[in-house]
Amino acid sequence: MPLRISNRRLLSTALAFAFCVHAAAQVSADKPIRVVIVGLVHDHARGFIGPLSKNTNVQLVGISEPDTALASHYETEFHLDHKLFYTDMDKMLDQLHPDAVLVYTDILDHRKVIEAAAKRGINAMVEKPLATTMADALAIRAAAREHHVQVLVNYETTWYASNAEAIREADSGKLGQIRRVVVHDGHEGPKEIGVSPTFLSWLTDPEKNGAGAIFDFGCYGADLMTVLMHGETPVSVTAVALTDKPDIYPRVDDDATIVVRYPKAEAVLQPSWDWTFARKDMEVYGTQGLVITEAADHVRARYVPEKTESEIPVPPLTGGYQNSLDYLAAVLRGQIKPDHDLSSLDTNMIVMQILTAARESAKTGRTIALQPLPQ
Repeated sequence: MPLRISNRRLLSTALAFAFCVHAAAQVSADKPIRVVIVGLVHDHARGFIGPLSKNTNVQLVGISEPDTALASHYETEFHLDHKLFYTDMDKMLDQLHPDAVLVYTDILDHRKVIEAAAKRGINAMVEKPLATTMADALAIRAAAREHHVQVLVNYETTWYASNAEAIREADSGKLGQIRRVVVHDGHEGPKEIGVSPTFLSWLTDPEKNGAGAIFDFGCYGADLMTVLMHGETPVSVTAVALTDKPDIYPRVDDDATIVVRYPKAEAVLQPSWDWTFARKDMEVYGTQGLVITEAADHVRARYVPEKTESEIPVPPLTGGYQNSLDYLAAVLRGQIKPDHDLSSLDTNMIVMQILTAARESAKTGRTIALQPLPQ
């Protein structure tokens, strides 16, 4: 089934390829890429420091965190060399000039870190979502283009073989035309699952996080839907946000429903900090079948004229797509072109349109119309 590619998509593809070539030319394929961590206030950093020490594609050369008590905690917990630590990000970037920064600040600070890295010709990978506002997202895109660097966004679900298989099933044409996608993401709540006080303090701050569950978990479904729709900008977004636990989350939403409309399809995103248990799953309905993902490695499907669903094989991810660190290395070496994939900047600009429209819709009670961003 051939893809219809617009002039806008061809232009962004050419730009993404140019950025990739420029950045990859500076990184040798026969040695690890040199990375630094900026910020330790995001608990996801804990899940990366261990793998960083074992991944032969990546070498950790520095960590910037102004909170010396927090830095000391990480140093002790992970048995890190004290010489890795800096309190001043700019000093670290100037002294080490790494290939990439891994950003574990609050979301509000993404723009500041990316712009500081970009003007030094340093690539960036940030934890989802890209930013808290469209103004910041546009400034990030401008910095990436001006300085010819990669800006990538890391989502846990990008490295789920189940999602990769669902996207393959859709792209193969077996599903027919996609009509509806339903995505459930979230858990019992950040406080309930025991995130650190530092993480909780900004995760529940509407300025530093952008919103509550809408931004924290709505971004996963927006990301997947944007790739399933081949980078098409939605027609409109309508959202309802709730605070079911005001005694715990008085300043932000903890549950939301987001309806993302396209000319012939819609996505229903259900981000929540109020699920009975953690979940990240997706249902993709087409005119010729359906695919349902369960966690990282299970997929069920049913196609016309089958009468029942059946589990289908899910091959493991390979070729640089198995985790964020291998992916980052492959992109900077020119082995992967992040063109409209789940981590790419172009995809995540549309994700930001969806998230900011959802926030506005929930606040105003109106459906928010969207237009493609100017290139």
